[in-house]
Amino acid sequence: MPHDGFLGGVVEGFYGPPWTSAQRHLLFDWMRAWGLNTYFYAPKDDLKHRALWREDYDAAELQGMRALIRAAQDRGLTFIYGLSPGLDVGYARASERERIQGRFAQLLQAGCDHFALLFDDLPGALEAEDQRRFASFADAQATLANAVFAWLRQQRPHARFLFCPTPYCDRMTRWQLGGAGYLEAIGARLDPAIDVLWTGPEIVSREIPVASILALQQQIRRPPVLWDNLHANDYDGRRLFCGPYAGRARELVDHVRGILTNPNTEFPVNYVPLRTLAAFLTGRGGWDPRAAYLEAIREWLAGHETVRGSIAFEDLLLLGDVYYLPHQTGPEAERLAALIERLVHEDPPAWGDAFDQFQQINRRVQSLFERLTELRQRELFYAWSRRAWELKEELQLFELWLTAKRADPGRPEGYPCESHLPGTYRGGFVPRLQQLLVMTGSGRFRAARPGAAETTTDDTPPAP
Repeated sequence: MPHDGFLGGVVEGFYGPPWTSAQRHLLFDWMRAWGLNTYFYAPKDDLKHRALWREDYDAAELQGMRALIRAAQDRGLTFIYGLSPGLDVGYARASERERIQGRFAQLLQAGCDHFALLFDDLPGALEAEDQRRFASFADAQATLANAVFAWLRQQRPHARFLFCPTPYCDRMTRWQLGGAGYLEAIGARLDPAIDVLWTGPEIVSREIPVASILALQQQIRRPPVLWDNLHANDYDGRRLFCGPYAGRARELVDHVRGILTNPNTEFPVNYVPLRTLAAFLTGRGGWDPRAAYLEAIREWLAGHETVRGSIAFEDLLLLGDVYYLPHQTGPEAERLAALIERLVHEDPPAWGDAFDQFQQINRRVQSLFERLTELRQRELFYAWSRRAWELKEELQLFELWLTAKRADPGRPEGYPCESHLPGTYRGGFVPRLQQLLVMTGSGRFRAARPGAAETTTDDTPPAP
């Protein structure tokens, strides 16, 4: 780890089903083996983390938390417990602060020493009493956080305390979430010993330049702890992100107090993201994400044992490259996409052996899906299943379409694929809406041509 006190590890901070106790214990084993040191408990959809934050844990829940904290600490990990009261907290009411301290007191008794208050993803206004008492959101939040932190330090003098601001990336700051001058007010008002969480230029940042962190330090008057959403997929349930920790230079660790990754909701597919983060933090010299990725894929292959032997490295590599990173696919997936694009847009006489190449890859993917259904690690199969199904179905459709095109080139009305019925395949309300707005490469949305989202039951093409 880069320096004493540096937090390097995992924040379970996504929207969606929280991980199970068994998954967290496996996570702790990975972290200990790989040199990561921090687990931050903050699953958004744990009711008592956010929606029911005022309610104490009952005896069974507290026993579960005690066992989880002990499991982390037995492996030498720092356990941080996060609470997100901001949806409806009354900042001016002493009773609200006492409820937060009461929850933290339960966790102190369970063995937890380190805590966080999160004020991200909140409604945009203070209640009337708070408006009378505080000058701004930042003033209200800093006052509450400082009071809780002072109480905590009386219980645990060396406690680590983290704070998530309402604008937690550069884009949100430009939107003035929390009000104008929010970060500067937090920097001035928040106790200097409290760590501030940050996701980078964006909620999901393709890159986190050192210069952006140095500028942030001037606003918040301390180095931040990165809450890194590079591999988070809770905002798009159709995708997984199995690529490497990328878009960050190793120099970054010298300018932050920690890096905690908030990865895929589906725990079993986080092996490569976490393995490469660990390599990033524990290694030295220049950082080669692709080399780290290939090494991690080779390690992960052992977990893809089926009832008939292991999946081939080349096939797992292709799957990982398809489900790579939010802003890019891997090289194997790029080659496949370029091959399909060529076949779709060129006339069959110009194809050469390109269609044969595509068929070979398609056969690999169809076979790979069948092998995935036979994985001995069933949770891993369940994590892959829907995405691998979608991939193999799309490639099947392209093979049918391209076969028809080769047999009868130049049909402007298109080609029928008998197994894909209108309104069923690619059907549903959300896909219909998604056809109405087309996103450009620059991130703008434009209207699709009229009729593009219509579902028809005949072969009449939409109006041009």
